Amino acid sequence: MRLLFGLLAFLSVAAEPWATYRGNPQRTGNTDGIAVPDSPGVLWAVKSQDHFVASPVPVGENVYLSALGGFNRPVVSLYPRNAKGEPKPAWTRSAPYLRLASVSSPATMGNFLVLGDGMHQDSGGILHCLTADTGRPIWQLPLPGDLVHLEGAPSLANGRVYMGGGAAGVFCVELEKAMLDGKELGAAEIQTLQDAKWKDLLAKYEADKKKDPDFAVPPNEDQLLKPAPKLHWKKGEQKWHVDAPVCVVGDNVLVTTSYLDKEKVGERALYCLRAATGDTVWTASLKLNPWGGASAIGDTVVVSGSTIGYYYTMLKGAKGDLTAFDLKTGKEKWRKEIPGGVVACVALTPELAVCTATDGKVRAFAMADGERRWIYDAKMPLFAPPAIAGGVVYIGDLQGTVHAIDLKLGTEKWKLDLGKDAAVQSPGMIYGGPTIHGGKLIIATCNLEGPLARKPTCAVCMGK
Repeated sequence: MRLLFGLLAFLSVAAEPWATYRGNPQRTGNTDGIAVPDSPGVLWAVKSQDHFVASPVPVGENVYLSALGGFNRPVVSLYPRNAKGEPKPAWTRSAPYLRLASVSSPATMGNFLVLGDGMHQDSGGILHCLTADTGRPIWQLPLPGDLVHLEGAPSLANGRVYMGGGAAGVFCVELEKAMLDGKELGAAEIQTLQDAKWKDLLAKYEADKKKDPDFAVPPNEDQLLKPAPKLHWKKGEQKWHVDAPVCVVGDNVLVTTSYLDKEKVGERALYCLRAATGDTVWTASLKLNPWGGASAIGDTVVVSGSTIGYYYTMLKGAKGDLTAFDLKTGKEKWRKEIPGGVVACVALTPELAVCTATDGKVRAFAMADGERRWIYDAKMPLFAPPAIAGGVVYIGDLQGTVHAIDLKLGTEKWKLDLGKDAAVQSPGMIYGGPTIHGGKLIIATCNLEGPLARKPTCAVCMGK
């Protein structure tokens, strides 16, 4: 009966929009169940000097990519997923609208695209809501303060946005309503006002060009109106440190908080909160920092842990664990120690919990009791989370090789080295997990540090 309930929960989200990190609470990196064909080829590749840290996200017929440029210059773009040859972005946002780098994957629902910005070294961050089709701002929520940053991904549910903000804890705001000059407006009203404002800015620019073209400055999105969404609740401010994506399951929000050894702040714990109010349902302590956040299926929550974060120079000696909890009570079901840091989230099916680790191994554990079912050796350290689609596990390693693994057996089906492939020829470290959508695999690389530091990077779409 428990297995049936888990299967139904797994299938119920298959057709949902990409409204949470990795597409669903199971964190499978896939929502349609369609696997990538065997021995796929590279359909297109975007070459760059910027670093793609976050997982790509499908947005309608497009794919969203966020990049980190020189001096932490932020760049977010929407590319056509079915492009022939090197794709050109449908739209791009950077400075001056984006002031801080965005290293989180966005959440999308309808024509809403919600993303956070700010990194650990930043003091403050901004939660942005854009139109998915044009990238035009709808609203934004600034969050100032030391150790405040929006590195994790948001979740959209119940008409609200749930997000972690580092030392800001976790908060909940309205998705489709915002305040402007003391008046509450709906998203459609805001878009009308923004369109009118943009039209005025363009008209002024055209007039300025006629007066003196050498001094005419084109308008940018930072000149648009800045409504702020209604805040419903905030929890754990200055007590928790929430860098991982939050996970919304029914009426509950699963929040993982870390302890920062250097700054001596935060807490290693998993909190289950009421989605409506933020009230605590239960809490459970964690042995290691949960950088990947919580994954959930049926009545089970699985949290990964690691002694290190995403730091290439700290790979040696890293340790990790997986811990499973009862969703209703927070009682621990099982825990497994792993000889490698598990910095990413776990991908879940009704039968298996699949994780990657910095020791280069992919492991599958039984959901029922935590017993290991198989182990796959990628022979290179792993930061990125796995994706699961159509009975296949997909992973990317820190040398830029994509691996496809049989979900039941743990054996290799195929692999592709982005550095050696003739269509790419661009090795790079994979931090963000593979995204599988419509039978295509989209993955991106970054070379922030390590032996490939400052080498060119790429975003690639694979399929047939």
